[in-house]
Amino acid sequence: MAFELPPLPYDKSAFGDIISAETFDFHWGKHHRAYVNKTNELAPQVGLDGRRLSDVIRAAKESGNKGLFNNSAQLWNHSFYWQCLSPEAQQPTGALKQKIDEAFGSTDALLEKLKTESVNHFASGWGWLVLDGDQLKVTSLHDGDSPVAYDGMKPLLTIDVWEHAYYIDYRNARADYVDALLKRAINWDFVAQNLDGRGVSRADQEPAMAGEPA
Repeated sequence: MAFELPPLPYDKSAFGDIISAETFDFHWGKHHRAYVNKTNELAPQVGLDGRRLSDVIRAAKESGNKGLFNNSAQLWNHSFYWQCLSPEAQQPTGALKQKIDEAFGSTDALLEKLKTESVNHFASGWGWLVLDGDQLKVTSLHDGDSPVAYDGMKPLLTIDVWEHAYYIDYRNARADYVDALLKRAINWDFVAQNLDGRGVSRADQEPAMAGEPA
């Protein structure tokens, strides 16, 4: 069984002027699909067919197989990213809100830190909110790198800052794209699920379950 492109958890036109249907056509329909196809091509060549996606990522990193690592990690990152977005604006609540306040002082302070990290990240990559041990931290990773490849770094929320994520709608205005997502399109319910352990695994496909939403 091969990995498959997971369906989007919403309609491509659901985000209005925040993310266009055309962006989803290219970003999800072409870029994400290409990572799926390349992972399926490369994994069997090194005996990793039939393995859970996170296992493929870690094995590729340990062996120095950059092609497989980049494509499998990008497959995971994108499957996770779509779930981080919501067409309806939300706010963090409950245990997540308490954790944010303890780490950053307020939700606004977290958003500003995550925006700064994501906008100032040089070239392609991802902005992340992660749980590092027991502490919330904001960081960024280059190109296709992923928290899944590291022990002790639990991904909670990500912002894709590759140009293909925003160039159709925002051209070179990365800051406007990041600002729009953080203020109007974050699925904080999903972030809360990741914090208590109910969400992250849905991005970690097994080939036999690859037709299900990530």
